[in-house]
Formats: sequence, C-alpha cells, structure tokens
Amino acid sequence: MSLSPEEIERYARHLVLKEIGGPGQQKLKAAKVLIIGAGGLGAPAALYLAAAGVGVLGLMDDDVVSLSNLQRQVLFTADDKGQAKTGVAAKALGALNPHVRFNTHECRFDQSVAERLDNYDLVLDGTDNFATRFAINAACHKAGKPLVFGAAIRFEGQIACFDSQGGKTACYQCLVPTMPHEGDTCESLGVVGALTGVIGSMMALEAVKMITGTGTPLLGRLMLYDGLAGQCRTLDLPPDPACPVCGG
Repeated sequence: MSLSPEEIERYARHLVLKEIGGPGQQKLKAAKVLIIGAGGLGAPAALYLAAAGVGVLGLMDDDVVSLSNLQRQVLFTADDKGQAKTGVAAKALGALNPHVRFNTHECRFDQSVAERLDNYDLVLDGTDNFATRFAINAACHKAGKPLVFGAAIRFEGQIACFDSQGGKTACYQCLVPTMPHEGDTCESLGVVGALTGVIGSMMALEAVKMITGTGTPLLGRLMLYDGLAGQCRTLDLPPDPACPVCGG
C-alpha cells in the first residue's frame, strides 16, 4: 500500500523513525481500528490515531455532547451540545486527516453489535462502566481481536493490552474477575481532565506499537499511573486459569 506525495510529507516524522519508517507507515495505512467510547479517553486516542494515518477508524458511542464533557473531551466544543458524539468526532477528525476513512457506530456496545468487530483489526476500549468493559473483553476474546484497555478516575489511570485467544495473554476479566460496584465512575468520583489526555494518548501509542510491530506493547502487563505523584509502575498480568472468559 503505497503513500502519496502528500502522505509522505504529512508523515515525515514517522518515516524518519527506524522503528516505523515506510513499512510501518504502510501498516498504519492498512490498519482498521475501532474505538469504543468517544469520550475522555477515546477523544485523544482518536486524534492521535487519525493523525498517525490509521486507514480506517471506527467510532462507537451512543451518547450526545453535553457541557460536562468539555472539561476533558477535547474533540468537542460548546456549539456541539446535543449532537451525537460519533458524528461530531468524525467531522473533526476528517478535518485533521482526510486520508483516513471513518465509520460511525451510534450505539452502545453489547452482544447485539459484537459482529461489528469482524471489520476491524484492533479494538480500543475507552468506556467508563464495567458491564460494557466485560462485554467488549468477551467479544474480543471470542473474535480473536487484540484489545487496548484504558481507564481514568480521580488522578489515577490504567492501561493494558490483551490478546487472549489461544492463551497468548490474560484478558480483562483476569484483571477484574467479578463485576465491581458500578457507582465508582468518573461521574460520581470525578476525574482531572488532563489525566484522560495522558491515558488516551498512551492508548494510541500502544495501538501504534501493536500495528507497526515495534517496541514492547503492554501485552500481559498493566501500567498504573498516579497523576498526583507523577509516578507510574508496571505489573505483570498472567492469565487466570479460573477466568470465565479465557481460562480453561
């Protein structure tokens, strides 16, 4: 998949990286990535993946823009209030990079739409509730789709990558075996806006690494980021033989 002269200029800073170069940029152009959740995490992830030249970017969200989103969801403005997030995001991202094709899915992820994963190579989970995260994880495991997970609350964030089919890595439910209390969300507990930018950008970086085959993605590892202390640590995340999704 060749690059046009305009794309060569656009992606010049990638092309000079020995870890990406022309072959890596062509892999990005050929990639199809689905971002579930076009909010605090999905917005920065989408911006950087669109800017990076991912060929097809899917955006899935059933929500509309509200004023309370604007403290952290950097794809939207006050004029977008009441409009579907996926449509507004696709328009903004298309203005950033017209070489990317955008698919909008104005729905919440559940088993009824799980077959849409078949159209993508990689999934990013930027959702904010455990029921949806469990459903995304189970669907990605069943479909054999790698998954980049991110979460942010208060001043703390988490990032991990999963590719659990065939026992290659743990899955999300190895990390969170049972459904936690659903009240523990950023709506009830708060989140500093810039934190979602940090975690969402790191999710995009992990996606770029996985697509181009460079570096060491967080596969089978969990990164914990403490924004108040300015510290992060990474933990190994082995598969759980008793996991109801990937164990056994």
